[in-house]
Amino acid sequence: MNRTARSFWLNSPGEGEIREVTLPDPAADEVLVRALWSGVSRGTETLVFRGGVPASQHAAMRAPFQEGEFPAPVKYGYLSVGEVEEGPAELVGRTVFCLYPHQTRYVVPAAAVTVVPDSVPAERAILAGTVETAVNALWDAAPLVGDRIAVVGGGMVGCSVAALLARFPGVRVQLVDADPARAKTAEALGVDFALPRDALGECDLVVHASATEQGLTRALELLTAEGTVLELSWYGDRQISLPLGEAFHSRRLVIRSSQVGTVSPARRASRTYADRLALALELLADPSLDALITGESVFEELPAVMPKLAAGEIPALCHRIRYDKSA
Repeated sequence: MNRTARSFWLNSPGEGEIREVTLPDPAADEVLVRALWSGVSRGTETLVFRGGVPASQHAAMRAPFQEGEFPAPVKYGYLSVGEVEEGPAELVGRTVFCLYPHQTRYVVPAAAVTVVPDSVPAERAILAGTVETAVNALWDAAPLVGDRIAVVGGGMVGCSVAALLARFPGVRVQLVDADPARAKTAEALGVDFALPRDALGECDLVVHASATEQGLTRALELLTAEGTVLELSWYGDRQISLPLGEAFHSRRLVIRSSQVGTVSPARRASRTYADRLALALELLADPSLDALITGESVFEELPAVMPKLAAGEIPALCHRIRYDKSA
């Protein structure tokens, strides 16, 4: 059995490289996984790639199987799908999802992998981590039947939230983004689309995921009185300002944060992290979610691809990484 692997490392901010690593023999409660696909979570991973994680957030931003420290050198990522080559008999040969960085093979505890349902193609299962974020956000937001909802920011997380909201009965859902090309994505997900200036107001709930000051300001403007903005954006080391004067207080508006690092308080007593991830994988049986995967490269191209993703030269939502079966 091949005990070497190749992994993608951020060598210094803005510069990545592929390194060879030696794998340990898996223990009785571990699995050896051969990667089939991984996904680049464009917002968070490109922020990490440019060295934008604030020192105060180094501990909070650690990925489950991260190696190294911010800002660099660091091996970072968390959307990996592979096949179990060694481990407990019930897992050998199964396709699994793991919160692991971009690496051709890896050894992790068996409890760290989740079996991908037969109804979900392996190449779509890389979205599990992002759909899990959307599940947690909607547990936080608790939308009601008939709500008027806007999702501001048509990136990977915003589109995942919009896709799940499209299944709620009687709601008005509009995806709002400055890029007109997101209209096709919205159509594929089964929701309406609007540019920021054309978005429908009087919203009971606005989910904000654009990671821009302008987006959050527009989200507040779209609310009805006593409405709520659920903030999913993470701004890293950037400072933003908001119009919290004017009618913010008289209209009793709410800004509430949501973050996938902990299970929503609304479900913490009855759901585990594993339950949440398993639910996200079940939801990925919906083929409309393929619209979130907008580019693909082979693993060996990652050092050249990441700078282009960070610079916006590759217009991706989720950029998929393909691994050679012989790797």
